[in-house]
Amino acid sequence: MYFTQLAAASLAIGLTTAAPAPTAQWGGNWGNWGNWGHHGKPPGKPPGGGAPTPKINVQLGPRPYYLVDNMDEGPLKKKLESCKEEPKSTSSFSISHRGAPLMFPEHSKQGYDAAARMGAGIIECDVSFTSDRELVCRHSNCDLHYTTDILAHPDLAAKCTEPFTPANPENGTAASAKCCTSDITLAEFKSLCAEMEATTLNALSINQSTPYFGRIGITPDWRTNMYAYSCAEPMSLKDQIQLVEGYGLNFTAEAKTPEIPMPFQGDYTQEDFAQQIVDTFKNYSIAANRVWLQSFLPDDIFYWIANDPAFGEQAVYLDERADLSTDGYQTAVDSLPDLAARGVKIIAPSIWQLITADNATGQIVPSSYAVAAQKAGLEIITWSFERSGPLEVEGGGYYYESVANLINNDGDEYTVIDVIAQKVGATKIFADWVGTVTYYANCFGLV
Repeated sequence: MYFTQLAAASLAIGLTTAAPAPTAQWGGNWGNWGNWGHHGKPPGKPPGGGAPTPKINVQLGPRPYYLVDNMDEGPLKKKLESCKEEPKSTSSFSISHRGAPLMFPEHSKQGYDAAARMGAGIIECDVSFTSDRELVCRHSNCDLHYTTDILAHPDLAAKCTEPFTPANPENGTAASAKCCTSDITLAEFKSLCAEMEATTLNALSINQSTPYFGRIGITPDWRTNMYAYSCAEPMSLKDQIQLVEGYGLNFTAEAKTPEIPMPFQGDYTQEDFAQQIVDTFKNYSIAANRVWLQSFLPDDIFYWIANDPAFGEQAVYLDERADLSTDGYQTAVDSLPDLAARGVKIIAPSIWQLITADNATGQIVPSSYAVAAQKAGLEIITWSFERSGPLEVEGGGYYYESVANLINNDGDEYTVIDVIAQKVGATKIFADWVGTVTYYANCFGLV
């Protein structure tokens, strides 16, 4: 997803990341695909194929229980408390955002394994491309300098678009570099180690980077480097498809907004990139109704709708327009009927755009955006829970800015999730730590 705001603090689940993914079980119960469980549609094999019911021993770890205990007293807390000892299962309401980046390096095999173990029904790959035009899972075209150890490889660091420049404590200048997936080949990309996303870029030299060699910045203190000291494995889209298929789960893939001039190398266009993503899923015989393509670029969405309608049917328009201009929110609201008329079926704004504070009642309620999307008949997905820091700090930051005056403890996360699910009517939620959303989904039967 587009933003790089911070994720909430957490305790880690126990997960042996070296173990192979379980083989998909093709039993008689075809659930956990799309949002049938959420809307009460009949069971059975999805038309055109679909993922089998995953046979994963879902383990959520302590965080959801901590959040429930932290909630204000009331009916919602009682409901969630009543589900504490019930077994939990995979839910398509729960989408893994970049794997499990609250604790694991984003878009790493280890992070994907953790997300599957925590019950994500859909696993995300943000798709970028390498210099040899291979597709890889990376949040940005140009984030390798703060999400991998590329700067610890002098031969690869020399290929970066912008070389490393150290921080200058005397004038407060941060360290900088710009290393893009398009600077290196697929083989070179796969030689890297994924690392926790850096924030404060403070390195005085690569040898002095903290907390370990090759690091340009530091991890927020409410995340952890525990699962990044050993080399976390970066993934190509092909790798990710095979891993997720092995778990019997479904897919979402975002065509990243390019940070480099397009056409790339003179003839590789954005349309070529969008089509290559589709073709990769087709090459693995993944049914279109198991894939939610995404983009912040409306032209990508319209391209899929026009050129590959089966995949375009579930294309997700990631709507950031409210963040781009002072009148962007209202522009987005007013445009929703037209988007629906042009074939867009799923809209995905950030959390804050879907909710607002009713100060007369002290309640969190659906926003005008949410109401307009409902009236336009659009399915709603949102992003990204567990990406902010502790909710006690500044009301949770960016993702909660429209209701910050009603947020005062981490347990309020479940209050927001409940409004998003029950009043806004979102069918799926992206999360950096999907165990939190999986717990809610199981408690309310959103499987």
